[in-house]
Amino acid sequence: MNKSTVAEIRQRFDNDVERFSNLDTGQVSTIDAKISLELTTEAAKRMVQHAENVLDIGCGAGNYTLMMLSKIENMNCTLVDLSMPMLEKAFERVSGETSGTVAIIQGDIREVVLEENRFDIILAGAVLHHLRDEADWERVFRKLFSLLKTGGCLMVSDFISQETSVIHEYIREKYGDYLEAHGGKEYRERVLDYVEKEDSPRSLNFQMDLMKKVGFHNIEILHKNLCFAAFGGMK
Repeated sequence: MNKSTVAEIRQRFDNDVERFSNLDTGQVSTIDAKISLELTTEAAKRMVQHAENVLDIGCGAGNYTLMMLSKIENMNCTLVDLSMPMLEKAFERVSGETSGTVAIIQGDIREVVLEENRFDIILAGAVLHHLRDEADWERVFRKLFSLLKTGGCLMVSDFISQETSVIHEYIREKYGDYLEAHGGKEYRERVLDYVEKEDSPRSLNFQMDLMKKVGFHNIEILHKNLCFAAFGGMK
């Protein structure tokens, strides 16, 4: 199956702003979304206690930045997303919670130009699973590393795969059961269909090994439940 193009992914998110603005109802398909949001931002706060600049890639409606601002006040926020409606919503929400600067940049993290060695914290919530081949993954992890100040941290919360095909199939079946319990068989089929069409996740092991390869240290697994994980590391 041919995966969704960047334009197709952008269009889907353009039409889903309000849903993604509500953690209670908008991210039911993400197991433990609230837990991962709390863990990644609290870990970032503890790892980089005097952070001033945060970059949120695939920011959506701004949930991760808002939680980060509840822990470290008045940071300068740079928000990157494919979807301008998402960015506009994020800007509206985030601007009301910080006296720092808020910049929005529409584009693909693989292509947008950002200042190196600038950010204390980079947040990547439910975005990296849209990367495609292994070279793509490595380029992005190297780029994120270059954007961080020394002593800064990258925090990731995302949809993941498994290393072993039989375990991958088992975990995906369990995820389907979770979806069906929340929304019935039609919901299960709809979510799994767009996962197949749109996403190309990699395993937690792959991503942690890649973080080490590009230079990250103090890499920590914060949480894993079936095919979702929260983790991060420092530059």
